[in-house]
Amino acid sequence: MTLSATAHVSTATPARYIGRLCKHFAHKIPVSFDERQGRIEFEFGLALLAAEHDGLRLSVQGADQAQLDRLKQVVASHFERFAWQEALALDWR
Repeated sequence: MTLSATAHVSTATPARYIGRLCKHFAHKIPVSFDERQGRIEFEFGLALLAAEHDGLRLSVQGADQAQLDRLKQVVASHFERFAWQEALALDWR
């Protein structure tokens, strides 16, 4: 069974955040992305990024609650560091 969580952030520049996050992790783990979507394959789960008309949707998937919590923390901490200019934060659901 796979657990998942999703967050949506309102931003006019979702492609910028997809590129920044994916490029950051690409030197360590498998990543694929373009300006509309991104996929980051962690050893402990998967992060999917999608540009939408009103912002960026981030989804994480893990095999158990511990992996899901770790994914949420890793993705949120990096996203929030890259999004400091817009003061964006993730609210996982």
